[in-house]
Amino acid sequence: MTLRDAAVPTCDNNKFAFGDEHKMAAQITPPELLKTLFNTAVEAAMPQHRIAPYLPPKPQGKLVVVGVGKSAAAMAKAVEDVWGDDLEGLVITRYGHHMPTAKIEVIEAGHPVPDRNGVEAAQKIFDRVAPLTEDDLVLCLISGGGTSLFTLPPPELTLEALADISVQLLKSGADIAEMNTVRKSLSCSSGGRLAAAAYPAQVVSLIISDVPGDDLTVIASGPTVGDSVTAQDALGIMQRYGVKASAEIVDYLNRDPNPIIKPEDPRLQRTQNILIATPQHSLEAAAQVAQDYGYTSIILGNSIEGEAKEVGIVHGGIAKQVIRHHQPIVPPCVILSGGETTVTVSGSGGQGGRNSEFLLSLAVALDGSPGVYAIACDTDGIDGSEDNAGALITPDTLFQAKSKGIKASQYLETHDSYRFFAALDMLVMTGPTLTNVNDFRAILIVK
Repeated sequence: MTLRDAAVPTCDNNKFAFGDEHKMAAQITPPELLKTLFNTAVEAAMPQHRIAPYLPPKPQGKLVVVGVGKSAAAMAKAVEDVWGDDLEGLVITRYGHHMPTAKIEVIEAGHPVPDRNGVEAAQKIFDRVAPLTEDDLVLCLISGGGTSLFTLPPPELTLEALADISVQLLKSGADIAEMNTVRKSLSCSSGGRLAAAAYPAQVVSLIISDVPGDDLTVIASGPTVGDSVTAQDALGIMQRYGVKASAEIVDYLNRDPNPIIKPEDPRLQRTQNILIATPQHSLEAAAQVAQDYGYTSIILGNSIEGEAKEVGIVHGGIAKQVIRHHQPIVPPCVILSGGETTVTVSGSGGQGGRNSEFLLSLAVALDGSPGVYAIACDTDGIDGSEDNAGALITPDTLFQAKSKGIKASQYLETHDSYRFFAALDMLVMTGPTLTNVNDFRAILIVK
């Protein structure tokens, strides 16, 4: 299914005359409406809409633009569109997320596991900011995915060792804050270190949030944000989740030769960190469009975490409560939520990301409840490491699967949600959206 085909209405409260929303609801199918809501959430976070209002005045000295994350190239292009040619810089983004820019160099690198391209590009960024003076300005463009893209291993550790820890963390069930505590403790680039390296230049970071609670220390592991976590915290997290670290990594963390920059560090006092797009903003935009189409909506939360399978069960229970008792909202309605779930994989696992796993669990929990449709997608267009953004379900999803000899519960047990939805032609394929405000989930109850 191609998401580009769905329209993206504007969120103007005066757009429709009284009664028109009911006509609109009759003119759009439930799957089309769900895709429209997702498109709206993505569009609300696009850099070309969010950058200009937050740009600082140009400095007396040199203007250097740097950035990391899945949205870095799109953010750089938006900066150039406003500021023109009077700048220089370099940003690092994920493979396939490139955009053409005139003055700002774009380098693609590995995500979610760091690679040599990211290491070399990270060093280039540090080389650009290190010589700057107090008359200069560093504009940092930060978005989700920056932790792996912007990796500088300490001299004592290899890139391969850091990559192995990343792979283990991704399979462990640790949440994003826990993973980034470990990764920034093993890095020379995150945890405030970029801002510290740029001192005494002024640093302004424009940040697109992809983490629950919009915690600045967690987004891309906070390259311009000080943090109070320690190397001992990292060791505790690895022990808790069974992450096997080499003797060199354990020794490095115990010695802690490169501690994370603390918030009170004087080198951070000329740094300003600004959130320009958040999951809540995108959920509210989608809620407005649902209302325009005649559906009431409820936002359960923008920072829902936990195992994707369990979150799917809980959402299914809420949908059944709405159907049976009209609580906490009366149908026809839309239930919206955001956040970042996890998938703990034991053994080799199947094929599928957290959004498709959530949706498969939801389908099993609903068990064909009439009038219920749902979508779950990552707003960056990539669900985990697959090529889909997420998937859709309809009331007859399980019936369709059964008719093809596919047992949903078995696919859920083996974390094989991608192949489940591929067999039903229910994957949502967008390609990279060039923004990232975490996961988007919408359950549409039509009666």
